[in-house]
Amino acid sequence: MTDTTRNHTTAGQSTSAAPAAGARPQVWLSLPPEEFGDLPDAFRYVYWDGSGDFPADPEDAVFYVVPYMKGPDAVAVPLPRMRNVRVVQTLSAGVDNIAPHLRRLPPGVRLCNARGVHEASTAELVLALILASLRGIPRFVHGQDDEQWHAGFYPALADRRVLIVGYGSIGSAVEDRLAGFECEVTRVARSARQSARGPVHALDELPALLPSADVVVLTTPLTEQTRGLVDARFLAAMKDGALLVNAARGPVVDTEALLAEVGKPGRLTAALDVTDPEPLPPGHPLWHAPGVLISPHVGGSTSAFMPRARRLIAAQLQRFAAGEELANVVATS
Repeated sequence: MTDTTRNHTTAGQSTSAAPAAGARPQVWLSLPPEEFGDLPDAFRYVYWDGSGDFPADPEDAVFYVVPYMKGPDAVAVPLPRMRNVRVVQTLSAGVDNIAPHLRRLPPGVRLCNARGVHEASTAELVLALILASLRGIPRFVHGQDDEQWHAGFYPALADRRVLIVGYGSIGSAVEDRLAGFECEVTRVARSARQSARGPVHALDELPALLPSADVVVLTTPLTEQTRGLVDARFLAAMKDGALLVNAARGPVVDTEALLAEVGKPGRLTAALDVTDPEPLPPGHPLWHAPGVLISPHVGGSTSAFMPRARRLIAAQLQRFAAGEELANVVATS
């Protein structure tokens, strides 16, 4: 990549200047261009992290990398003016924050997700939440603070039945990490199919599967089908003492229904990396609900994120420049 191609505009600079005749089409990056290795010379790269002024005229953008972990309103701001955009690339596994805005884009724009970026980190956290919840780690931490010795017997992951709801790439990565823990895994996805490890059940089979699950892991995307999926009926079907782990999206779970169940002695426990509402506001009853462990939506935000995100973006731009089929296309406007 030449030095002139590496020249880029940063947020806060003028947005009014039109590109000169014959100028290269723009790629809007949400990571600084200098952090990449070689990028195709066919494009002019500008950097916008979702805050401040636009770095250039959105109308000149042909490829938009959506800023990561910004609110849906912020990342959608330039979309109505991106009349020449052809690709919208998210850095999240889910696209629920950007998919509703596709109707504001020209026909044929491809929306791509970040499959391959978050699997390892999210699966690690799921396993950590399961083990911490079952083995009583929060109780030990509080016990250390209070100089109390909480000895006794605690549940193990070994010999448990784990139900993974949302068996895509992240669900599969969770199963990879469960392989050495001597537990039984059941898989559920939108529709039934056969995986390399065995059968994948359809969502409509959940009523028959939930009563035997000791741990229910949610890794499903947020769609109209899955919003509120874990409602009072779903939770009532879970066995006494079962653990619910949500690494999907907060609105997949009905918060009020969950609070009602964890409030009953001996019923359910929960480990939540995502909540509804999110961020969880001060004073919300989930903070102090019995048997609930909360992490602040950090499934994907680890040291593993940046290298994988850069590799994905660079590979997608190489494909785009060469006129090749893009990876991870999940919708088209």
